[in-house]
Amino acid sequence: MCEFCTKHGEGKKWYLQMKNYSEELLHAKLSPRQKKIVKTKSRVEWVNKFFENLVLPASDKVSKQPEEKTESDQAPKPKPSEKKILEAWKIEHFGQILPIEDVEAVIDMVNSITRVPCGCRIITTGKADKRFCFGLGLDQSGILGKYPDASSSLEVLEKEEAKKIFHEFDKEGLIHSIWTGITPYVLGLCNCDHDCMAYRYYIEKDGTPTFFRAEYIGQIDWDLCNGCKSCMKQCQFGAEFYSSLLGKVYIDPTRCFGCGVCRAACPQGAIKLIPRNEEPKAANIWLRPKPS
Repeated sequence: MCEFCTKHGEGKKWYLQMKNYSEELLHAKLSPRQKKIVKTKSRVEWVNKFFENLVLPASDKVSKQPEEKTESDQAPKPKPSEKKILEAWKIEHFGQILPIEDVEAVIDMVNSITRVPCGCRIITTGKADKRFCFGLGLDQSGILGKYPDASSSLEVLEKEEAKKIFHEFDKEGLIHSIWTGITPYVLGLCNCDHDCMAYRYYIEKDGTPTFFRAEYIGQIDWDLCNGCKSCMKQCQFGAEFYSSLLGKVYIDPTRCFGCGVCRAACPQGAIKLIPRNEEPKAANIWLRPKPS
């Protein structure tokens, strides 16, 4: 299990613990260390600032685009070590990859799902109102009432409707992720690719990790695999390789993030997910990919 499961899930999946979505946690008093790192007095204040600074500018109702922030923008000088930056991000705003079945489990748990514009997409592509993000519990934080003009255009979804959208993103090859707003409070679900800042900075630029790998890894049944390579087009982590000699695809467990989107592209149903701890090569890899 990942670090958050131990600290915030009592040894179970932290994102499936109802206490981490609760209004009680949202309004809980922050510790002095949390306040120092997040620079707000409460989670409600932090969530409101997050909405103001990242979500609202991505709406077609707001013309100003937020500026992309880098490590150096967020860190005082002299620049802290990557270890200290990572520790701070884990406290303030950190994510984990989820396969579609765990996304559905989260949706079944929460009391409200609001589809919102993606702040990453407007920063990386300049395109507004691209709704790849799903806020969880925005109503209990009071945001929808505070910004009536913006919230009136947002989509408050029924559970089955939200699941359908996630399945469509799954087929497109978008990786699903869950994010905290001052850990362990769960802020929302996202659907990420090259246009996502967290993915681009961490995976493409090999920057400080911004999310954990999933609690799973992918595994291919070679008796079913016909070597069509369809799954390889879906993998955003470079974890799948083709053997010309055998005519089969292989998933490197040390590179796999366990997102599971490769399954949606496999016409043979040859890919399944297994718990990460069942594969010794991957059991303790949560952040850094194995160097090539």
